[in-house]
Amino acid sequence: MNNEMNVFQHCQELVRDIYDKLDASHDFQHIERVLQNAEAILQTESTANADIVRLAVLLHDVSDAKYAETKEAEQRILAQLSLTEEQRQQIQHIIEAVSFNGGNEIVAQTIEAKIVRDADRLDAIGAIGIARTFAYGGAKGRKLYDDAEEARTTMSVEDYRGKSTASVTHFYEKLLLLKDLMMTKKGQQMAEQRHQFMEQFLQQLANERQGK
Repeated sequence: MNNEMNVFQHCQELVRDIYDKLDASHDFQHIERVLQNAEAILQTESTANADIVRLAVLLHDVSDAKYAETKEAEQRILAQLSLTEEQRQQIQHIIEAVSFNGGNEIVAQTIEAKIVRDADRLDAIGAIGIARTFAYGGAKGRKLYDDAEEARTTMSVEDYRGKSTASVTHFYEKLLLLKDLMMTKKGQQMAEQRHQFMEQFLQQLANERQGK
């Protein structure tokens, strides 16, 4: 990739306006944290193309289905970057592979896709993951918790995106599952403590709700 830093900086400029308009769960700070996670994993994955990973991180949520009905932004920005067709296809596969989709995720075919998936999911768990869950739930007007609501163990993509479940339910439908879905050794290591913190939080929340 020619002028890698210039391409990265150009991409960063193009995506920032999009993320700055989203709620705090998917703003540019989220992208910065995912980049940080990706850099940590890249240190242990010497065969990965770091430039492709970084660009995919920048772009992975610009056309997120929670906020956009089409891939227009993703396609428009990719077309403006000095990339080969092969590089564009690599990045598009990574973006597609990142999505959880209610457990209906596609196979991550490359080490770059595995790194970006792990880096993004690490930002969905732990203290940051807790904060992001309630930030998104608040932005969408969701309940904090609903004792009458049962967490779904299987669902279609449409079910996953179409039903507005309480924020605590989301932990059981997705976030508590992510530790065991990490695809890199470093991602697995980083997920352990964050997962434990979520479990502690949920126990404390339950205790407080029960007046303990």
